[in-house]
Amino acid sequence: MTCRSSPSCLPSFHRSQPLASLFALLAVATISPPRSLAFQLTRGSRRILASSLPSPHSSTAFQRTPGNSRCHLSSITAQSSALKMTATSPSASCAAAAASTLASSNPLLQSWSSQPFNLPPFAEITPAHFKPAFDVAMENHLADLQKIVDDESEPTFDNVVAPYDRAGPQLGKVGSVFGNLCSSKNTDELQKVQSEMSPILSKHNSAAMFLPGLFGKINAVYEKRHDSGLNSEQIRLVERIHLDFTRSGAAFDEATQKEYAELKAELAGLTTQFQQNVMKDEETYEMVLKKEDMSGCPDGLVEAARQAAIDRNKADGEYVITLSRSLVEPFLTFSDRRDLREQAWRAWTRRGELDDDRDNLSIATKILKLRKKQAEYHGCKTFAEYQCLDRMAKTPENVMQLLENVWERAKKAADREREALEEFVKESGETLDGGIQAWDWRFYATKVKAAKYDMDETLLKPYLSLDAVTKAFFAVSGNLFGLTYEKRDDVELYHEDVNLYEVKNKDGKLVSLFIHDNFARPFKASGAWMSEYRSQTRNLPADADKIEEVPIVSNNNNFAKGSPTLLSFDDATTLFHEGGHGHHGMLSDASYSRLSSTSVLTDFVELPSQLMEHWFEEPEVLKKFCRHYETGEEIPEELLAKLKAAKDFNQGFETIEYTSCALLDMAMHSLDNYDDFDISKFEQTELDRLGMPQGIVMRHRPGH
Repeated sequence: MTCRSSPSCLPSFHRSQPLASLFALLAVATISPPRSLAFQLTRGSRRILASSLPSPHSSTAFQRTPGNSRCHLSSITAQSSALKMTATSPSASCAAAAASTLASSNPLLQSWSSQPFNLPPFAEITPAHFKPAFDVAMENHLADLQKIVDDESEPTFDNVVAPYDRAGPQLGKVGSVFGNLCSSKNTDELQKVQSEMSPILSKHNSAAMFLPGLFGKINAVYEKRHDSGLNSEQIRLVERIHLDFTRSGAAFDEATQKEYAELKAELAGLTTQFQQNVMKDEETYEMVLKKEDMSGCPDGLVEAARQAAIDRNKADGEYVITLSRSLVEPFLTFSDRRDLREQAWRAWTRRGELDDDRDNLSIATKILKLRKKQAEYHGCKTFAEYQCLDRMAKTPENVMQLLENVWERAKKAADREREALEEFVKESGETLDGGIQAWDWRFYATKVKAAKYDMDETLLKPYLSLDAVTKAFFAVSGNLFGLTYEKRDDVELYHEDVNLYEVKNKDGKLVSLFIHDNFARPFKASGAWMSEYRSQTRNLPADADKIEEVPIVSNNNNFAKGSPTLLSFDDATTLFHEGGHGHHGMLSDASYSRLSSTSVLTDFVELPSQLMEHWFEEPEVLKKFCRHYETGEEIPEELLAKLKAAKDFNQGFETIEYTSCALLDMAMHSLDNYDDFDISKFEQTELDRLGMPQGIVMRHRPGH
């Protein structure tokens, strides 16, 4: 998954910056608690084996389905032993009967051929379906792998690596739906399933990696990869899969493998709990206001706050600011009530710490200790060292060299910006207790921008309706890649606000399905990200429907819904950014699942999104598509000129916001001892050492 944190975009690191190339190494540096193992499944069952760690993004939960316990194969031990059952044994008959019953009643296990494009049957799926579906799919996945092991012929690419890459298609289907819904519609019921399944999925991952005889065959192919007549793509696949195995502990002895599997399962459970705590804080927190409390806020924000109140069944005349970035950040920017800005800011920056029962700081400390132990299994002194081995940067030192270089330059810029804010406050005759604070910066930066550049960003929003920006994105996609988008209103998805498009090339061939999920809502993770329900591959089972080669790509945003929905320039840039990740998936042309789409090194994955987002800034795009939502008027040249002139203002602030996250993450994960570790104290000490500019706080603190 891209962009968010995520399953890949980094957490909201999707800004258009003069330092855009920094994203590549930020992807290396930002290794704070991720979502869960569920999102490894969005790349198919092959992808679940790609890493021993949960990768950035969500998780899950549900109610155990009652049934005959003798037939219930839910544990990894039962899965492994089931492979040895004979067809005539009572246990095998029992398991077969149970599987047959499940397949006939569980939509996740049935054929989806009756669905348009073999899409998941969203309307039929409930949280209770996932656990029994996973039980069957994991067992079938292990059976596919066992067939590779049982083949007595000499190990080759065709009888080991290729079948490994396509093993477990059922697990891939179940996992992709599960992982996506855990970010897009993670209800309380699904969270229960998520909590239960995370360690189970982790143990399945380990069971697959440690299946006796499998790594030996993978290693045999790896050792002779350059002498087997393989093409460059096949050699790359062999090398990536071999590395996946070694980084997952396949070369460990049996006792160590068992310890390592337990460690990863514990990590999976903790990262799931961490993410659920953040989502619960975002879901439950609300600052209820009256109309007069919205003083200074533009009409669009007032309307969005009122809609949030309606969605939460508040009384007439009440308005709600939630911790959704699309509400809280504009409130911090425009509200002239300093006391309310502080209140909103303190809640926003303490996500994961708002309730004593959801203490993410203690969870993060446990994760750090376990990651350190994980690194030690691989002969590394720190988790940062272990994580960077499979990155373009290669070492933490290379990461830090770039970050610290940027940091010192950004501090100087931020200091100049703060001086400009302070001068504005002084000239306006205001007195701020304590000077410019973090809840003041956005508010006064907007004032300074208006005074210095005559730039009022609220004047842009009428030209940036969601419909207009979406059309602009589709047009740029068409001009660059020859793609067209046909909306399908007749296909039911998981929420009424989510749109589906057929994406075709210039010859009219279907190349992808594109799901656009744009609005913030309860049970949806914050931020923006790209994910997939089906990844592109040509390595399918012989009896597979050809439609399975066509990817299903999802772009997810969190815009405040309005009538119409009007975006900030930053929101519009985010839509294009995620669209860049979307193209990475839609235009994938790989033979094998493990190499397709965004399955690239993490410090490369942001490149396509960075390139795409800059197209939105092009005057030709803005003038042609960004028209006033009421009058159809073209965006004025004067406004574009002001936008360009003010573009670099406040970049010091924004660079400090996200670079500080990366620096702290690297510092935390570079420790070789966590005895008596106090994460809050460490955060403050490290930021003091770095010289964190006054009035700026990390965009993502350790609790979220």
